[in-house]
Amino acid sequence: MNGKIIRKWNRVIHRDLGYLAVGLTLIYAISGFVVNHVQDWNPNYEISHIKSNIGKVDFSSPKIDITVKDILNKLSLPLVYKTTFRPEPNILRIFLKDNTIDVNIVSGEVVQEIVKTRPLIYEMNFLHLNHPKKIWTYVADIYAISLAVLAITGLFVLKGKQGITGRGAWLTIAGCVLPLFFLWLYL
Repeated sequence: MNGKIIRKWNRVIHRDLGYLAVGLTLIYAISGFVVNHVQDWNPNYEISHIKSNIGKVDFSSPKIDITVKDILNKLSLPLVYKTTFRPEPNILRIFLKDNTIDVNIVSGEVVQEIVKTRPLIYEMNFLHLNHPKKIWTYVADIYAISLAVLAITGLFVLKGKQGITGRGAWLTIAGCVLPLFFLWLYL
């Protein structure tokens, strides 16, 4: 095979594989960026706290279910809850879907912790961190191999002064030295 044919197929593979990889590359790039900043914010969930007061809670009923439903009614929330427990003698914690409610049964003070998934970012992180497992693992593996092929074919797209024998060589060396420098710095 002559050099012209090899270069042509290299460009075709690089171009078409690049087009196929755009969607996953954007998902992994955005997810990677937000996960890198997990110390600053929760990339998957938006957590809000709502404070209110419902007055002293009537604990005269022997059934906790009646008390809990009375509290939920006062808060204008659905009367369906998962479970409850008492972390402290004066605190009743009620677990709902996406909402945890702490009620001070003496003062009536209520703190709701409402958890909502961040649209799109949650789903991107779900895929990026391979939570689905199963067949998605193979999709992610194929994508990783595709990135390696893109990197290698990308080295040979241009020729001459702009290609791997000119400016491209220096940029490739810099791109390889950068992670090695940070490994040396942090390890």
